[in-house]
Formats: sequence, C-alpha cells, structure tokens
Amino acid sequence: MEVRLQKIISQWGIASRRQAEEMIKLKRVRVNGLLAHLGQKVDPKKDTITVDGKTVSGKERPVLIYLLINKPPGVVSTCYDPQGRPTVLDLLPKELQSSQGIHPVGRLDADSTGALILTNDGDLTFKLTHPRHNIPKTYRVLVKGHPPEKTLQIWRKGVFLDNRKTREARVNLIEKITGNSCLEIILKEGRNRQIRRIAQKLGYPVIQLHRTAIGNIQLQLPNNKYLSEGSFRYLTDREVLYLQEQLQEIPINDSDG
Repeated sequence: MEVRLQKIISQWGIASRRQAEEMIKLKRVRVNGLLAHLGQKVDPKKDTITVDGKTVSGKERPVLIYLLINKPPGVVSTCYDPQGRPTVLDLLPKELQSSQGIHPVGRLDADSTGALILTNDGDLTFKLTHPRHNIPKTYRVLVKGHPPEKTLQIWRKGVFLDNRKTREARVNLIEKITGNSCLEIILKEGRNRQIRRIAQKLGYPVIQLHRTAIGNIQLQLPNNKYLSEGSFRYLTDREVLYLQEQLQEIPINDSDG
C-alpha cells in the first residue's frame, strides 16, 4: 500500500515528520534513485528509499526510545544548529546521540529551561505537536513587577496573538519576590514564545521561564528529588502509556501529511 514518504521516514524512526519534510526539501532523500518530492507516495515493500545515500527499510527500525531531559539555558531544542550552539542531543551520551532518529518533541526557547521529551517515535511526535492535543504543560515563570488579579484574569481568559485568541489557561500567583512575581502557568497549547509574548503584551515581561511538567510527566522524581539541570531519564512504561492514551484520538493518516 502506498503512503506518504515523510510518514514512512517518521515511522521508521529516522526523523520526525517535519524533519523528514526538511530532508526531502534539502534533496537528501531519493526513491528508486530519483530525488524525492514533498507529498510523494511510496510502497515500502516495493520502492527503494535512501537517505543521504544510505538505503533504509522498515526492518532497520530501531527500538523506540522515550526520554525526558531538564534543558539548561543556552541549549537549543534542535538536532543541529547552524550557529554552532549546543543542542539537546549534546546532553545525551554518545550511544544515544548515534541512535537513529532521536529528536526533541516541540521546543523550548534557548533561554528557557525545563522538561522536554526526546524520542525516535515519529508518530508520537506528530501527535504531541498536533494542535488538537490537549496535554497540559506546566511552567514556573518569573515576571517583572506584580501583575494584579484583574491582569491575571485577562491572561486566564485568553489574549489575542496574531489576530487569534489563545486558549484559556490556568495562571496563579505563587509568590512575590523583591519587585518580581513568580507565577504558575498551565497551558494546553504551545504557540511560538506564547508565554513571553503575552507577558510582554500585558506589561510584565518574563525574566525566567521553566517548564516543570508535561501532563503527569514531571521533572520531580518519586523520591522527591529533582532531575538535575542538563540530565535526562527514560520515561517509565506508565508514562509512555499515558501519552499514548491521551493522544489516541488524533489520527495518523496520509491526510495529516
């Protein structure tokens, strides 16, 4: 059966779908010796697919890996950075860096810190970055000044960014710290620099932004210790099952790209 090429590349654990699309655009992928194009459909049982000149197949699909890292500041949430900045893959041991297709799911700004999932499960990545997913993400945010309750209420109800209102959010004051305020913010969407842009728009710019949890997957460990900055751990079977259950209604089909 024919399916879209980027879906095959993703399912085989070579890259996420978006990364696969970029690889195709950069002419790194060939089908039966010919340069591939976006939207192309292939039959993995009949067609020969090569990436960077290397033939790949579903038989080579690696064991699926699911990791949680505590991203430090100054590290970018990509597999490669043309500016030469350290990436989240640099935080992993060499044997994982060389594992086929491990990539970050979504991203945190270079200056932001905290919880970030890495995996080579392309279907999970597609669903976790799909706008229909409703897995909450929890942040501790230090902002300049002391936003009053009426401002926090505006934030909770949604703020217009790029002519489109954000979803409702949970925004609570944790404590006031010498001219600044620490907020806990829980979102069910992740537009580009969303928290920073809203805070700036409301007049209380972000000083520090730290993601503490993705759904029930937390940086805090069962023994009440905290996953240290720059460290990683494997997700438990229960955590992987949680993600799969939360995302099961998001379809994976050719119409998704």
